[in-house]
Amino acid sequence: MQWRNGETGYGLVAIGLHWLVAVAVFGLFALGWWMVELTYYDNWYRQAPAIHKAVGVLLFLVLVARLSWRWLNPSPRLLGRAWERRVARVVHGGFYLLLFALTVSGYLISTADGSEIDVFGLFSVPATVSDLPDQEDIAGDVHRWLAWTVIAMAGLHTLAALKHHFVDRDDTLRRMLRPDPTRPDHTEGD
Repeated sequence: MQWRNGETGYGLVAIGLHWLVAVAVFGLFALGWWMVELTYYDNWYRQAPAIHKAVGVLLFLVLVARLSWRWLNPSPRLLGRAWERRVARVVHGGFYLLLFALTVSGYLISTADGSEIDVFGLFSVPATVSDLPDQEDIAGDVHRWLAWTVIAMAGLHTLAALKHHFVDRDDTLRRMLRPDPTRPDHTEGD
């Protein structure tokens, strides 16, 4: 089994972290969209936000792990034309920045009243910043816009991967689905 990234493909750790983040982001988006419509008398009124907050904290930790893994274990060479590789670097960096900003804004919403965030009874994250003027409202607006931006970028990211797979017929998508260091790079022109 290839745990680490190779020259021509990603390892199981990078692939697993990528898909874990993707599932968490889409799941949190769907849960967040649904829970803001709940009323006080809904059964999930307190449970949904608690789950959203706890998974958000775990997402932050997974992002730290993913970024650490990326620094310790460089990614394989990007495929595609030179301009596509430049765009891919910007998009990947943008994802990290937006996802960290998204989790921090969620933290600021959740701790605005000084409450800690309980993570499924395993541990709690204390409120370190609270009682800023309009903290919950401002962080809430930022969180909402960041969430929509991340989802839009993820959609474009998916379309780009499908374009690489079906139009360019390179290994960009395959490399993120399974580790395979023996596959040759199929790059088309620079």
